[in-house]
Amino acid sequence: MTFGEQPAYLRVASDLREKIANGSLPPHTRLPSQARIREEYGVSDTVALEARKVLMAEGLVEGRSGSGTYVRERPVPRRIARSGYRPGAGATPFRQEQTADGVRGTWESRSEQEGASPEIAERLGIETGDRVMRTRYIFREAGEPMMLSTSWEPLAITGRTPVMLPEEGPLGGCGVVERMAAIDVVVDNVVEQVGARPGLAEELLALGGVPGHVVMVIGRTYYASGRAVETADVVVPADRYRIAYHLPVR
Repeated sequence: MTFGEQPAYLRVASDLREKIANGSLPPHTRLPSQARIREEYGVSDTVALEARKVLMAEGLVEGRSGSGTYVRERPVPRRIARSGYRPGAGATPFRQEQTADGVRGTWESRSEQEGASPEIAERLGIETGDRVMRTRYIFREAGEPMMLSTSWEPLAITGRTPVMLPEEGPLGGCGVVERMAAIDVVVDNVVEQVGARPGLAEELLALGGVPGHVVMVIGRTYYASGRAVETADVVVPADRYRIAYHLPVR
């Protein structure tokens, strides 16, 4: 096989990837051994090993101790629906992040104070080290981890108010818009930026992913008259979910 300019291990990985995609190597099938890849493609052991590493990093195959490397079952992506503003009064944290009708889920959260990092300070328009309330969430659908979220709120706005803790008090879990309104802060804009990166080890552990899996990260910031009142990072496994936006036509 002639490989041209592309590195040989990428060409081998591409061919094996295509076989996985078209069903020639269906889920739970053992991937050809290193010796078989070397013989079939006319490459070295090093090239064969690197090609297998590529497929593992992409989450297409998985190693089983003492057994070999097998094609993974590919999940059918499900939709996470988002819109410019969250549902109305009394919306749960799950419904704040997943706005599709009929979708139900559970969540866990933990809040604690900390000094704002340079990145968070820039997003909130405050000074590095200023006190913020950080809240971490894990969301589940039918018991399966589906989404992580970490939010930060400036304590200069919420400190010593009934809404200082997002999930406690009379408005606990009611969402940013409603909670801020309770302290006379009117949220009038929200900005979301979507990106992708390899998942961090702790994220993949929480979400049930494998090393090398890609996650989508939604960076969200709520504003009131141009002042940031909350910013958050929402982390979603890219192999299991798609982000769908519902945007009003003005």
